[in-house]
Amino acid sequence: MQLNDFNFDLPDDLIARYPAKQRSESRLLTLGDDLDLVHLRFHQLIQLLDKGDLLVFNDTRVIPARMFGQKTTGGLAEILVERVLNSERVLAQLRVSKPPRPGDFLQFPNDVELEVMGRVRNFYELKYSGGDKSILDVIEEIGQIPLPPYMRREADEIDKERYQTIYARHKGSVAAPTAGLHFDEALFEALQKKGVEMDYLTLHIGAGTFAPVRVENIREHKMHPEYLIISESLCASIRAAKQRGNRVIAVGTTSLRALETACQSGEVAPYEGETSIFIYPGYTFRCADTLITNMHLPCSTLLMLVCAFSGYQRVMHAYREAVHGNYQFYSYGDAMFMARKK
Repeated sequence: MQLNDFNFDLPDDLIARYPAKQRSESRLLTLGDDLDLVHLRFHQLIQLLDKGDLLVFNDTRVIPARMFGQKTTGGLAEILVERVLNSERVLAQLRVSKPPRPGDFLQFPNDVELEVMGRVRNFYELKYSGGDKSILDVIEEIGQIPLPPYMRREADEIDKERYQTIYARHKGSVAAPTAGLHFDEALFEALQKKGVEMDYLTLHIGAGTFAPVRVENIREHKMHPEYLIISESLCASIRAAKQRGNRVIAVGTTSLRALETACQSGEVAPYEGETSIFIYPGYTFRCADTLITNMHLPCSTLLMLVCAFSGYQRVMHAYREAVHGNYQFYSYGDAMFMARKK
């Protein structure tokens, strides 16, 4: 398939730039086994789930990964952290007037200095040597929440809470797993009372998630690697759900990609390491039966993934109907509940 096959007309006023007043009051477009669509509110998700179904969440936590400083020569420097490597080092995108060299230093508020160690693919490796503080401590002190570029605004106070899931635990993402933003405490409690199972994996989302596809033949596109952890206890929960005849429901495309990475041998298995899996139509899914996801950019790898999961014609039809129905798109937008194509 070609890149233009995943294009559609999206009016600018349908791009959500702020969250809904209440998390679970966002809209939920349900795509079943045919072209029929059901329009719900997200808190009505409970009507779609059965006792024993398993929701798999990504419990990564967004870090304030954008930092502003300057080179020692005085030029401005902007950093967007891609990944925290250890207590001293990160990989980062770096915006400066002139590329730095290994050994150069970048200066930030609170007397923070980061040393440029070199290039790694499209990123710079930066080192902080600050005594009793880790580089993650520094990021938390001086960084800003890195809202997606299509929001066209700086982060403010509301984003500190709402651009984070209520179950976020493990720090490391530069973008939120946005399907999870719709869940609130009341919905969690209702799901637990119904007997819906919940479990967690961790995939730290990198800035590459916003990278556009620049090739017409989509098979030539390369994904940026991201780090993930899937435990044996989650694998056991998945096996138990399938043995019961219940569904495994991936909450978000990051959960889906992580599960598929852990299933490359044919069955789900514990996994810790990088993934650069690229899923597009023609892919055979091995784990999740259903997907909860937001609505994605035209011509994006995430739109390609959901088309692979639920079928190209069905998804593109649903997107046209969502536009017609004034659904809100992207990170703070509305959600879809989609069955895997037969």
